[in-house]
This record gives sequence, structure tokens and C-alpha cells, in this order.
Amino acid sequence: MINLKNLNFKELENFVVENGWPKFRAKQIAKWLYNKKVESFDQMTDLSKEIRQTLKEKCEINSLKLLTYQQSKIDGSIKFLWQLKDGNTIETVLINEKNHKTLCVSTQVGCAVGCKFCYTTKDGLIRNLETAEIVDQYINVQRFLGDEEENRISNIVYMGMGEPLANYDNVKKSVQIFTHPDMCKLSHRKITISSSGILHQIKRMFEGKDFPQVKLAVSLNASHQSQRSYLMPISQTNTLEDLMDLLRKLPLKPGWRITLEYVLIKNVNDTVEDAKRLVNLIKKDKHRFKVNLIPFNPYPGSDFERPEESRVLAFEKVLWDNNIATFIRWSKGRDIDAACGQLRKKEMLFLNA
Repeated sequence: MINLKNLNFKELENFVVENGWPKFRAKQIAKWLYNKKVESFDQMTDLSKEIRQTLKEKCEINSLKLLTYQQSKIDGSIKFLWQLKDGNTIETVLINEKNHKTLCVSTQVGCAVGCKFCYTTKDGLIRNLETAEIVDQYINVQRFLGDEEENRISNIVYMGMGEPLANYDNVKKSVQIFTHPDMCKLSHRKITISSSGILHQIKRMFEGKDFPQVKLAVSLNASHQSQRSYLMPISQTNTLEDLMDLLRKLPLKPGWRITLEYVLIKNVNDTVEDAKRLVNLIKKDKHRFKVNLIPFNPYPGSDFERPEESRVLAFEKVLWDNNIATFIRWSKGRDIDAACGQLRKKEMLFLNA
């Protein structure tokens, strides 16, 4: 069976033509999938019964089953637990910002990168998500919220379970679907892919003509190489020096910046000296970077602790004093284990809060 949400628009057109239908049927099918967000082919009422029957025989359009969800009592964030066709589970987080909604999507079941401060990696990598499984996180949550303007999801961040650029092809295709004018119609400016720093894939992302240019965030988390290789084993081969050299050379659209994410861990990387080293890393090219400071979010069995707020503010001050755009990301959803670094494959259902 072909899951139609695994097809970008060109592939959907090819599928339509191969079945002997006029090419414009691709736009009709896309409208039902991504605008109307239907769950069955019978709802595609402007297609003939014959076409709908063929679609039923050859295709499917659902890849996720909602098991349960939790809503934060503090900030209203919602964490969704989905079951995949093979029985594996993933999590997605809806973040309620002041004037918009952001969806944090997962790209893998588990993760192989091995960052020591992240709960997701404890399971290792189970498998990559299909394109449809990435896209359906957005479709299903938007359907859950309803179509009212105040409920519209405008921002997508690839910051859930997994390393997006380790699932390069399916992530690329999902971005194509999210941004296509006949599909999800989301703004390129409102989509951010976060990576641990896989150098050849970042380079490929920016050089590839078929990868729509969206924003990049890089998980830095250290002010020198030995510190980063301790926290992030990927840095042993993708070194901090090589990473920063690549980021300085990437072609950016006017006004766009690369986000450097820095998880602050008590007594590991949160000193004023760390902040000063970070300044030295980026000050020559500070116009192309902004820094997100993320106080560590504890999880069961973690060896690390969250720093005191005073240390976070002191770290931030050093960067601002050197005219580096810096923002503290006080993670939302901490009371439901939905904050940065807390997502993990679940074996047991959790109860609605």
C-alpha cells in the first residue's frame, strides 16, 4: 500500500498520471489531505467513485494512532503519544507561544547520536520515521485543535525525538510537503531544523536545490572541543572547529541567522569562563548567529542537574555585553516531561493530566 503522505507534489502528480487520471487530480487529492485533513477516501467527494475505489485499493492516508495526550497545567503545552503501524511509539509537543502555536515534531524512533544530556538517546536508534509519519504529526495535531484561526499551527520545529539530518531524505520530503503551496502552505521562515552537527548533511542541506531553505539550529552546548566531545560523542568526528568553520560559510537569506542552542548544565558548561569562550567562538561573525540558552531539563536517571537561575542570567549577561543576540529558552511542558531533552519512546501509556 502506498501512503500518499509519503509523496511530495511531483511524486503525487506522477502517481495520478500513472493511473491514467488528469494531472489536476493531484491538486484535488492534496487539498483533501492537507487542507481538509480527511481521514478516509470516501470524504474526497469531488473525485469519482471509480477513482476513490482505486485509491482505497492501492493507498492509505493514516500512519499514526493517538494513544493519549497530556496538557501542562503551567503553560498549556500538550504532549501527544502516537503509535506507529509497527507498534513503536513517538511523541510530539504543541507549544503555545504568546501569539502563535509551534509544533515540535519527531523524526526518528529513538536516536543514535548519544548526547549525554538527552533522554531520547537512552533507547538508541530504533528506526527512521517515514515522511508520512513526520507530516501526520502536524496534520493530526491541527485536526485535534480545529480549524479556527486562533488554533492554527504556524511554526514547525524539528526538535523532537531523533536527529533530523540522520533521516535526511524523509525530512527533506516532509519540508517539501510543509512548504508547498498546494499542500500544507507553511512559510519557509517558520520552519526550523535542529541538528547535533552532522557536517556533511548540513552542507548537503544548504547545497541541495531540492531542499527548501528553512532555518537551521545547531546544538552546540560547549565552549571548547573536549567539553563538546564529552557531552556529544558526534563531536569526536564532527569537531567543534570544523562545525564553526562550516557555519560561518553557509549561504543565508538576508536577515536570517543560525541559532546556536546551548544546554546549560550545572558545573559542566555554565560558568562565566564558558560564556567568555563562547563569545570568542562567535564574535567575529556574531551578525549571523543568535544563541538560545536552555537550562538543563532533568529526566529519570540523569547524571546532570539544572543550574541556578542566577548562573543562567550571569551567562546570558556575558554574551549580551559582547553584543551577541542571546535568549533564554525557559522550556515549556516541564511538568509533563515535554521539555527539551525529555522526550522518549514510551512502553506504557500515561494518563491525561
